[in-house]
Amino acid sequence: MPELPEVETVRKTLKDLVVGRIIGQVTVSWPKMIKHPDDVSQFIDALHGQRVMDVGRRGKFLIIYTTDYAIVSHLRMEGRYGLFQKNEPVDKHTHVVFHFEDEMELRYKDVRKFGTMHLFLKGQEFAQLPLMHLGPEPLSDAFTAEELKARLAKTSRHIKSALLDQKIMVGLGNIYVDEALFRSRIHPERLANSLSHQECTKLHEEIKATLSEAVEKGGSTIRSYVNSQGQIGLFQLELFVYGRRGENCKICGTPLERTITGGRGTVFCPSCQKA
Repeated sequence: MPELPEVETVRKTLKDLVVGRIIGQVTVSWPKMIKHPDDVSQFIDALHGQRVMDVGRRGKFLIIYTTDYAIVSHLRMEGRYGLFQKNEPVDKHTHVVFHFEDEMELRYKDVRKFGTMHLFLKGQEFAQLPLMHLGPEPLSDAFTAEELKARLAKTSRHIKSALLDQKIMVGLGNIYVDEALFRSRIHPERLANSLSHQECTKLHEEIKATLSEAVEKGGSTIRSYVNSQGQIGLFQLELFVYGRRGENCKICGTPLERTITGGRGTVFCPSCQKA
């Protein structure tokens, strides 16, 4: 599933492709993908004649802003946007098409059909699900080490599970939690509320650094991720632990181990990240 760096990269490339274009019509071939409004025809009718004004992001969600509406889009496992000319063949896994008046089309392709879209009037998107209960943005200047510590102090879950909770902090998934914990030298099964002030400060620093570096490199292409212009990410070349079970730690040379934490596969260094 794309995490904050991948979604941010899609946001930036998608913004370059679609801002200013006017939606002539919308085709939805998999109605279950549209979660709000309940009547898909309302989704289609509302967007007719709307100009794309901006593309935003909240956590792992893309927000496509039109003249009057906000389309909240979650890519899930395989979701992908691309801009095509009207006469180009449509892939069988394309389930939503925004037909622009200039003969171009924004197509949403999703092999597994797990992606979702919600349509709200602008200004209402953050007051309703799926955005209303999300935690702070980790790259925001307003998100401090003190706030992270306060949030972690309220839970006795493993730190890995706590950081995956989008109500505590948004945007982190398996890749960047494993990486940030390694860089902070924190074992993934430490209890969240056991972290000291110094450890929380280091973790806060490494979360920001890891995500910032990943955004700069266009995210991580682990399976099928590409941005809206079909380009892969490059941060997977920088990974310390994720996907490297059995390989030697880049810092100390100890073979990396894998465990299951909170139902998620977790790779760590038993030497650098002592329990």
